[in-house]
Amino acid sequence: MRTLIVTEFITLDGIVDSPGGGDHPEAGWTFRAVDHDDAVYELKDREQREAGCLLLGRVTYEEFAPHWPSMEEFARYNSLPRYVVSRTLDETDPTWPGEVLRSLDDVRRLKEGEGDPIYVHGSATLARSLAAEGLVDRYHLLVFPLLLGSGKRLFGEGGTQRLRLVESATYGNGVTLACYAVRR
Repeated sequence: MRTLIVTEFITLDGIVDSPGGGDHPEAGWTFRAVDHDDAVYELKDREQREAGCLLLGRVTYEEFAPHWPSMEEFARYNSLPRYVVSRTLDETDPTWPGEVLRSLDDVRRLKEGEGDPIYVHGSATLARSLAAEGLVDRYHLLVFPLLLGSGKRLFGEGGTQRLRLVESATYGNGVTLACYAVRR
């Protein structure tokens, strides 16, 4: 069985909305919240090396597809299989193709296969649905010292999840790394 990992940039108040750009009034907050520190992003390099595939919700896929194919720092991600969970998307962008999965049962089948970890980037609605179905194995969170007050949250109401801290770090710019395994 494959490990499914949700990886997020998140604020102290649990907001994951528009960290690099998007519709939120504070879109791009990761660039303005703190001074840049390369050490913060070491996790992202490690995730890219470990990933077996990407799993995205439709909204995140549509935000990433115009940009990620040309980004050299995502060369490995761009070479991996991509899956988009959507009931409305008919096909993926030919410049960044992927397979459309129609249900969480399709995700469950993908997870039950063999292979390296499945990484979910962004995709807050999908991440909450995966958690509610017990499909998330780990959370990789880069917590920014910022309160946005409103926006898409990673953790919604309902459904208790017990977590075990498996890795943590604090960086000079105030960002905190918190990696949690879901306790079953």
